[in-house]
Amino acid sequence: MLVYGHYDVQPVDPLALWQSPPFEAEVRDGHIYGRGAVDDKGQVLMHLAAIEAHLRTRGRLPINVKVVVEGEEEIGSPSFEPALARYREKFAADLAVISDTAVYSEDLPSLTTSIRGLVHWEIAVTGPAEDLHSGYFGGLIDNPIEVLARMIARLKDGDGRVAVPGFYDGVAPIDAATAAELGALPFDEAMEARNLGVPALGGEHGVAPLERQWLRPTLECNGIWGGYQGPGSKTIIPSWAKAKISARLVAGQDPGRVKESVLAFLQRIAPPTVRVEIEASGDVRAVHTSREHPAVAAAARAMEAGFGKPPVFIGTGGTIGPVASFDRILGLPQVLIGVGLPGDRIHAPNEKFTLSQFFGGIKTICALYDEFALLPHAHA
Repeated sequence: MLVYGHYDVQPVDPLALWQSPPFEAEVRDGHIYGRGAVDDKGQVLMHLAAIEAHLRTRGRLPINVKVVVEGEEEIGSPSFEPALARYREKFAADLAVISDTAVYSEDLPSLTTSIRGLVHWEIAVTGPAEDLHSGYFGGLIDNPIEVLARMIARLKDGDGRVAVPGFYDGVAPIDAATAAELGALPFDEAMEARNLGVPALGGEHGVAPLERQWLRPTLECNGIWGGYQGPGSKTIIPSWAKAKISARLVAGQDPGRVKESVLAFLQRIAPPTVRVEIEASGDVRAVHTSREHPAVAAAARAMEAGFGKPPVFIGTGGTIGPVASFDRILGLPQVLIGVGLPGDRIHAPNEKFTLSQFFGGIKTICALYDEFALLPHAHA
């Protein structure tokens, strides 16, 4: 088996909100706090601890294990896929295991069987050659910020559905069994909204929240900027405005086609009064692993051994680029067996890893190696 993880982390900003130094791990009230505690250093450490436990107890591992821990995951792993293709023989394995995901809740162990893909765009709208006096020139030329805002607003309709032609190509409706499983998971919309600090949940109308979160594609504006942002007022028509947009993709979508569809749509709706330049990047496909796969069934048994109850099967709205690379280049079945919690504040101040999850994860991984040794094609 090939174990994948990453040691790089997101920036710690804003530093002032951390209760303890982000790179000096601190244990408080049953949690370990620090940047990367759960994403993904702590979950990598689960595998290293499990390997050490097997070696100390038995003197050998029950299967052959390769471990790769990279340092570019948080910026999209730009070097990983070329390395995977170049050193294909070194990476060769029967299956891959990734512990960079979360369970549904602390009392509900979970195995992730689907992970979304990812593509990006950056839009630059340029108007006048320099900022202009809004009194002298207001009403005479189009404001780049307003143009960009209107363009972004047209990406979705009033029901929260992406309005770009071809965006949903390849997206299949979920089956009745999956819908029933999602409906059976404990989910309180009002509580989730309170936890997230919003008045109410939003998104695509007519689609259940967990389906929106895990199994439907999204298109989001990640940032928009331009014009004067200092203290007081400055009455200008800005010269330019920019925005960053990203899409999370589901199984069946082609990242290249999605990139081109959105690019063409934005170019078509751009008015002739400004110049619009768009850069598209990213080609991470969504990955879905059948729960019927023997490796997934083995992982379910291992998680029951580690946490005392059988896991449920869930999806994740996030993206792990190397997961798609393993699928596309090596054709590896993959087991996503992370044990983080939804409230671990990954990418935010005061990131944590709950110690009971960490220790349960070590027990799970120890059992996982034994379970995998029983599978066909496992080689001791």
